[in-house]
Amino acid sequence: MTMTIFSISDLHLSCGDKPMDVFGDQWTGHASRIEEDWISRVRGRDIVLLPGDLSWAMRFEDAIPHIEYIGRLPGRKIIIKGNHDFWWSSLSRLRDHLPQGMYAIQNDCLFLDGILFSGSRGWSLPAEQTEASDKKIFARELIRLEMSLSSARKLSSDAPLICMTHFPPLTPQLLDTDVTALLEKYNVNFLIYGHLHGASLKNAFNGTHNGVSYRCASCDGLDFKLAEILDVECAGQ
Repeated sequence: MTMTIFSISDLHLSCGDKPMDVFGDQWTGHASRIEEDWISRVRGRDIVLLPGDLSWAMRFEDAIPHIEYIGRLPGRKIIIKGNHDFWWSSLSRLRDHLPQGMYAIQNDCLFLDGILFSGSRGWSLPAEQTEASDKKIFARELIRLEMSLSSARKLSSDAPLICMTHFPPLTPQLLDTDVTALLEKYNVNFLIYGHLHGASLKNAFNGTHNGVSYRCASCDGLDFKLAEILDVECAGQ
């Protein structure tokens, strides 16, 4: 039997207080469009990766309806934190409220059906003019990413490894970064990211670089349809 791994990022769900159509007509009814595509394609055993910016909520209580909404959709879901997920402050509290079949990664990993999943939010890639405070955040995120990747490879040295970061891990010019170095060090097979929207999507890299397959899953870059990442044969199921 085949299991399909999908991804879509930056759902930016709201309760009407911050509608996404202020960012352009293409966002009108975006949640309904994603839901329609999701229900038509995802089966119960499939996995959907959600690399950040799930909800506009500022408080955890306000994000619960969005978590439950995602939980009711078909398939298993794996989420990481994005830069706008201010509601995500306590991992243990979040995990206590996650619906069955929904998982959160933070400094750790998952091993499901022979596939390793890891990830970390990341941060903007530092440049010469980057503020010291942002460089500090980036360095901290690198540590968190390596914690997640290391924990995955301790479970299996050769299983396929899919990693998520919210921020892009490499430059549009395909220049190597500290993030790509970690991905290659731990033999990551797929890196899924989001964060980019609108005109910034022209800087998204989709392809293979130094053995790692990269895919930008920002929903507006996918016309609000899930990206198919991988089909996996699950023996004996």
